[in-house]
Amino acid sequence: MTLIGVLSGDIVASRDIADKRKLRGTIDTGIQRLGQTLGAVGTRFRGDAFQLAVPGIEDTIVAAVLMRASLLEHSPSRRQSWDARIAIGIGEGEVPAPEDFINADGEAFVRSGQGLDALGQGHQRLGLFLPSPQPDLNLLIQFADDIISHWSHNAAEVVRLSLTSDHSQSELAKRLERSQPTINRRLSAARWSLIHAFLEFTRERLEAMK
Repeated sequence: MTLIGVLSGDIVASRDIADKRKLRGTIDTGIQRLGQTLGAVGTRFRGDAFQLAVPGIEDTIVAAVLMRASLLEHSPSRRQSWDARIAIGIGEGEVPAPEDFINADGEAFVRSGQGLDALGQGHQRLGLFLPSPQPDLNLLIQFADDIISHWSHNAAEVVRLSLTSDHSQSELAKRLERSQPTINRRLSAARWSLIHAFLEFTRERLEAMK
């Protein structure tokens, strides 16, 4: 049995977003980054919806966090933040070739699509949908989701860089041309220590399912 993870996402309040071209470019960049860092294969469709298949199920939650961080990072302003509902479906299947993605099907794809429909009925923006429910993981995800939903674009930027590089705070400060105390404040505002611990814990739990 081969388990894969599938992320299905759509943009929150997309009808209110004026700069559709920039939004779509941001989604495409996020998909490209996940391909480079996690080997994910995906596409954008209907303008502002997207779907990705991730070969390592242990990487699925960090993939979702990275996608949301990329969107929030490029938001026009704090009052106009870009975010997405993302449903992670875990199930049997194969990661399709990029050219065949439009025809992809299987348990993980169905579970992810159904999960996105379920998220659309409430306020939660991140959900994990497994073959067997695990209430403790779902509760942790709700806490993490609430934290992520309140990130500023500056906080999202430093989290995204922290997840995709080995830079220290000093190195991040140089890269962003900011002081180290500023980087520290942004990471603290993002509750980075809690998010990092959450990602490590969920990675281990999902790894154990393989």
